[in-house]
Amino acid sequence: MRLEAAARMDVFRKLWRARKLIVVVFIPLSLLPLPLVHPTSEACCAYVLMVTAVYWVSEAVPLGAAALVPAFLYPLFGVLKSSEVAAEYCKDTTLLLMGVICLAASIEKWNLHKRIALRMVMIAGAKPGMLVLGFMCCTVFLSMWLSNTSTTAMVMPIAEAVLQQLICTGLADSHDYSESGDAPEEDSAVSTKEENLDKNQLELLYQNEQNERPKQDLCSFTEGQAGEPNGFGLQPVLNKTFVRQSNGHLPQVAVEIPNVKRVRARRDSQYPTKRDHMICKCLSLSITYAATIGGLITITGTSTNLIFAEQFNTRYPEAKVINFGTWFIFSFPIAIIMLVLTWLWLHFLFLGCNFRETCSLSKKRKTRREMMSEQRIQEEYAKLGPISYPEVVTGIFFILMTLLWFTREPGFVPGWTSLFEKKGYRTDATVSVLLGFLLFLIPARRPFSSSSPSCSNSEDSSDPDPLAPMITWKDFQRLMPWEIVILVGGGYALAAGCKVSGLSVWIGRQLEPMSGLPPWAVTLLACLLVSAVTEFASNPATLTVFLPILSALSETLLINPLHTLIPSTMCVSFGVMLPVGNPPNAIVFSYGHVKISDMVKAGFGVNLIGVAVVMLAITTWGVPLFNLTEFPAWAVARNVTGGL
Repeated sequence: MRLEAAARMDVFRKLWRARKLIVVVFIPLSLLPLPLVHPTSEACCAYVLMVTAVYWVSEAVPLGAAALVPAFLYPLFGVLKSSEVAAEYCKDTTLLLMGVICLAASIEKWNLHKRIALRMVMIAGAKPGMLVLGFMCCTVFLSMWLSNTSTTAMVMPIAEAVLQQLICTGLADSHDYSESGDAPEEDSAVSTKEENLDKNQLELLYQNEQNERPKQDLCSFTEGQAGEPNGFGLQPVLNKTFVRQSNGHLPQVAVEIPNVKRVRARRDSQYPTKRDHMICKCLSLSITYAATIGGLITITGTSTNLIFAEQFNTRYPEAKVINFGTWFIFSFPIAIIMLVLTWLWLHFLFLGCNFRETCSLSKKRKTRREMMSEQRIQEEYAKLGPISYPEVVTGIFFILMTLLWFTREPGFVPGWTSLFEKKGYRTDATVSVLLGFLLFLIPARRPFSSSSPSCSNSEDSSDPDPLAPMITWKDFQRLMPWEIVILVGGGYALAAGCKVSGLSVWIGRQLEPMSGLPPWAVTLLACLLVSAVTEFASNPATLTVFLPILSALSETLLINPLHTLIPSTMCVSFGVMLPVGNPPNAIVFSYGHVKISDMVKAGFGVNLIGVAVVMLAITTWGVPLFNLTEFPAWAVARNVTGGL
């Protein structure tokens, strides 16, 4: 019996190892009767859609590879010509993304992001509540322009250095108090196990930690061969980790993972007090939540926003309502409200309700540890030296790109595009690509200066060429997320197939029983559905699957499509309850300060806050901004064309 049980378990293990291959082979074969029994365009398109969706959700193959499925199945089933499918894989948003990546490469190459983050934290101070709020503000600001993943990877090492200073000073304080016989009030909260550790054990633990810990500095963005996955979306390679899925612009980010033994020791006994552990949890989780919030603000903040914008403009070409300015006006208040409520929720959950103690800016109330933490931040800022010429140029390009985006077609006044005779030729991508192209031309060295620019991340910092540009093609190539480009293109191809085959109209007719629901109820159901699915599937794949369905539903119920599409696009980013929800969660989890139970408890509250604030926005200031009270003419034209 034991041999049979062992053999059975061995078979199960082999099947589990081959589960992805089984999904890749079994799903297409099991769904094949659909187009064979019903050889219609709708059935063939549905087959391609279901196969691609299962590949995306299960991640049986890489997301980019799964996005290529429509490229060969649509022509084989006669849904779209090969040339028509190929045209869907390169759109206006691809050029927009390329220009943004050029600017992001310059920001990271010259350490402008680090200077901004440290300066904002210095302004906030080292009181726990204000420290968390300061890190959240700088993370939100950076995530507006960079991907959520890269922002978290940049800010987390800075936060870790501050937390280590806090822990180090706390251990020294406990040493001093144990010698004097005086214990602070905080130490009454120390666990029984920590109280039994004498000062020699604490000193030994701290020395071992310092000797084993590698320097947590800004990680370089590199490509490499992935190893075996470790169970939550991370793949260790040469003591580094490549985030496999991406919600933002960077497909892979090298992040150093703390040693597993150190993580276990840290959770058990390293923290001087329970309060210190709570501060570490609060600050770590605040960074991943702030990165998600910041990505909502701009149309380029995360890939899901880009997917929505391109699919919406492709499906409704007559609708000239979605651009950088209108999206910012709608989403900025959402981000501010979410930022404040998320900070209050995390403060209540981990730091309690004593805001006077944790948020006071008075110098008299600062403890020794808080002063040491401020000193550590100031030392990190001093290492950057004076602001350099490349940083100034990058900052000017950053401001210029933002202003040109805002003033292109602001809506309430004529934009700069009105100066041109032909209308509709210039988009946000035009500005993005122009400024990105100039970064390849402008020298990184100040004119008529013999000094060379300082760049810790650049391999070309010792280049004697006085005309070396701000960024090189290698810098751009290292950050350009081609997987996201192909993934977005696969979504466009699926949407085009649904439109041509008539599948979207068929789906809309099946949803007619929901016509009795008010618009806000339909939107709420859509938000709750996508926010639940995205906890287990990648955000871009989830949105790509749901957008055509929600568009058809809105047209059938005669609801303004923006009423359901915009909230769903925002709620798809709220996969914050598990490490597998998105790469920023996995990065923060890897530092070992939080457990999965902490992420679920805090993330559930953030999820509810996000859905509630988005629903508030779409039913208040979103109504006059997008004219949501009536079914628009551009949707009527699309509905009539689809029905024919």
